[in-house]
Formats: sequence, structure tokens, C-alpha cells
Amino acid sequence: MRLFGDQVLQFFEKLGTGPEVPQEVEVLYPHQQDAARRIMQDFYTKFYSDSMPRVFLIGINPGRLGAGITGVPFTDPIRLKDICNIDNTFDRKAELSSKFIYQMIAACGGVENFYGRFYFTSVSPLGFTRGGKNLNYYDIKTLQEGWEGFMVDSLRKQISFGAHEIAFSLGQGKNHKYLQTINKKYHLFKEVIPLPHPRWVMQYRLKRLDEFISLYQSSLQPFTKGH
Repeated sequence: MRLFGDQVLQFFEKLGTGPEVPQEVEVLYPHQQDAARRIMQDFYTKFYSDSMPRVFLIGINPGRLGAGITGVPFTDPIRLKDICNIDNTFDRKAELSSKFIYQMIAACGGVENFYGRFYFTSVSPLGFTRGGKNLNYYDIKTLQEGWEGFMVDSLRKQISFGAHEIAFSLGQGKNHKYLQTINKKYHLFKEVIPLPHPRWVMQYRLKRLDEFISLYQSSLQPFTKGH
């Protein structure tokens, strides 16, 4: 069987630039930058050099300070170096979602254990900005509709790497609602379970951080003992 990590890298190599976007929208293509490509090669070789299936944790789309720079979902340059032990030359800028995710990963037994069972991806594999700020695929209806075929095809290709029939939506609102809609229409997973989005926790519920990390831990725990 082909290695999970090799398939991820090949997927991004062939991904392209996606469909057209509304005039005011810019698309993030981290996988086309040499620095990000090197990081992705190091990351997916280090943590995904096996053919075991993973449980998919599906975010919205890459953000400009996390995967939009590093090419690795929910992983900013700081966590990449300090926790994943992958050297990089990016500015050491923190990203809120990444801070939450790596605290949660630590609570789940650390990066080796976690990435051996789970795979972060997004509804859209490419990110968006408008006016220099992050934009979600669902913020503009014509963007969501115009990109649906591309996003579903991208998810299907990743599912073919080896996916558990249960997936998680990172986001309990619009992201989960849309994932439910396309899942019903295209039969991607048996079930998509919502979890609160890391950025929402860090921005609006920081005082309850431990509670939300425990929620993730208990939700993911059944999937850490085999596939």
C-alpha cells in the first residue's frame, strides 16, 4: 500500500489553483511556495510514513498565519519548530487556532501518537483572504457555490488515502452545517461530528480552555485505540 504521507504530498502537488473567485478575494497557495513545500515534505514524511487510515478532522480553510504559511493545517511556525521539531525560516508568529490544537494534542498523548491516528484537513484545501484578512469559504455564497465541486473532489481524493468512516467538523456552526449538506448529497462519511472551532474557543471562551480541551480529548479518545 502507498504511504499516507506520500499521497498527501502528491495531492497538493497536483492541486492547482482552484476555480475562479469573486474579484475582491485572493486565494492562498502555500503548497506552491518552495519553503512551504519543504516543510510539508518534512512533516508528512515524519508523521505519516505508514499506510494506516486516519480519522479526519475537517476545518474551514487554511488561514494566513497557520497553514497559509506553513502548508500544514493548524500549525504555525512556532509549533512547527518547538513541538514538531521541524526547522523553518518563517517569522515566529503565533496563530490562535494552532495554540489550541497543540495544547489539545499534548493532552491526547503528543504529536507522534496523535498524527498516527488523526489527519487535519479543511473543506477547502486552499485559503482565502479579502482586504488582507482571513475569509471563510462560506462568507460569500457565490464562492461556496462556485467551489463546491472542487471542494468535494478534494475531500474525496483525501478520503482515498485511508479514512475512518466517522469524521469531525472543527466548527459547530456554518462549517458543520455545510459539511452535513455535502455529506448527505455526496456520501463522504457515515457521520460528521461537530467540535467547537479552536479559534472560537481561544477568542471567546479562553477561560474555559481546559473544558474544551477535555471535550476534544473525550470525543477523540474512542479513535485512539485502533482503526
